[in-house]
Amino acid sequence: MNAITRRVERAGWAVLLGAIAAASLAAATGAGAVDVLTYHNDNARTGQNTAETTLKPSNVNPAQFGKLFHHGVDGYVYAQPLYVSNVVIGGRTHNVIIVATENDTLYAFDADSTTGVNRKPLWKRSLRPPGATAVPSAATECKDLIPKVGVTSTPVIDDAKTTVYAVAKTKEGKQYFHRLHAIDLATGTEKPGSPVVIGGGVPGSGDGSVSGTVSFDALRAHQRSALLLANGSVYVAFASHCDVGPYHGWVFRYDASSLGRQAIFNATPNGGLGGIWLAGGGPAADADGNVFVVTGNGTFDADVGGTGYGDSVLKLTGNLAVEDYFTPFNQAELSRVDLDFGSSGAVLLPDQPGPHPRLLVTSGKEGTIYLLDRDSLGHFHAGDDSQIVQSLPDELGAAFDTPAYWNGRVYYQGLGQSLKAFALSAGTLSTSAVDDSGAPFDYPGTTPSISANGTSDGIAWVIRRGANSVLYAYDAMNLSHELYHSTAQATPRDSAGKYVKFTVPTVANGKVYVGAQSRVSVFGLLP
Repeated sequence: MNAITRRVERAGWAVLLGAIAAASLAAATGAGAVDVLTYHNDNARTGQNTAETTLKPSNVNPAQFGKLFHHGVDGYVYAQPLYVSNVVIGGRTHNVIIVATENDTLYAFDADSTTGVNRKPLWKRSLRPPGATAVPSAATECKDLIPKVGVTSTPVIDDAKTTVYAVAKTKEGKQYFHRLHAIDLATGTEKPGSPVVIGGGVPGSGDGSVSGTVSFDALRAHQRSALLLANGSVYVAFASHCDVGPYHGWVFRYDASSLGRQAIFNATPNGGLGGIWLAGGGPAADADGNVFVVTGNGTFDADVGGTGYGDSVLKLTGNLAVEDYFTPFNQAELSRVDLDFGSSGAVLLPDQPGPHPRLLVTSGKEGTIYLLDRDSLGHFHAGDDSQIVQSLPDELGAAFDTPAYWNGRVYYQGLGQSLKAFALSAGTLSTSAVDDSGAPFDYPGTTPSISANGTSDGIAWVIRRGANSVLYAYDAMNLSHELYHSTAQATPRDSAGKYVKFTVPTVANGKVYVGAQSRVSVFGLLP
């Protein structure tokens, strides 16, 4: 009996044919086909795809590049679309995009279909139990997300490309729930033990506490920030809807295999607020398993031995104990006038030469850029922030984004500002922007993504708010050189659909994926 016969008998014809199809597709697309399995491409949240060999500054222009098709979905798409190459579904191999909606639905679509509008998904999964609905916006007393709240955060996919993790918010009678789901990537079915209800409490006397315990409030809690998969666990962070309280910043840790809860962190157990929004960005993680989050306005008393970490960068152990923190010197004023520090995500930068090799960059509503030493964040220093590596006041408008990093540059676009690049050299940033697109964007600014072939052919991709989303592409080494925008055509050929806040373009294997209201649009080189 030869090897092929033995394999057929063990696995069956369907699996063998799927493997052959996978090999064929891999040969066609290249063995190094890139995957985007998490928000902003990696756990450092750099937003860079350095394996893009198709899209280049020379061919991204209105004559050669545009919208190829779109997939219709049943709700608003706030989550960044995720891209997975070479997945066997139904006996055939596909490159797949995973799309989540505010109607509590998860979709798997063929990422390369050119058959037109509303192609049937490879699979579709409702993340609601029978009788449940997505949460009406009115129930949250907030109009930030309309008309309903379901899956807001970006899901995450494991490196083995077998499981999609997503958090769905539901209304069931007069009760509200957040559930963590583990969905089989190949079939769209729930994995054993999935889903689990997110909940629990911590000791404390803070807002909403009862008898010395602060309990998680599923109605008030808003799961905006992207999921993180690290240390064999899924990390889920929460803030609130429009500061409607009582609320706290929470982080939960769940075992990725069993979905058993492993740890809980509350940023203000004896106070209030401290939400973790990050404008949809995700907690970051380093190679040592540390988890980094940034909190918004709230109680801060860590400098006097308390447990309140409002407006702070937190370095948490994998098991969610506070290992280190940084809080701006003017935290009290930031909190008083609603200039949340945690309006922006953090990026862990590549190791640098000099005395501070391991760096983190973040910002907030005040528009100051902070460069921090991840091994010594700096805590709180009254009067100024001289204890940290660098601060650049007033370099941005309010930051509702996660910056991108590529090729020695950090890219930011704050509220009312144009896309800017700051040079990173010998462990510090240039004190002002070294490059600027010259095209300011209104609220909320935007989160950039970078595609490149190694250190060449860099393109900075951003989405501008309008009646419709507008996709822009700039030469990443010369931001004043606009390559493309999706309203350049007189016809509606490149319409990306109605805008949703904090959307992030996903760039993978020659295509760009843009979420919007009730659709995800796919851009690429025109036939």
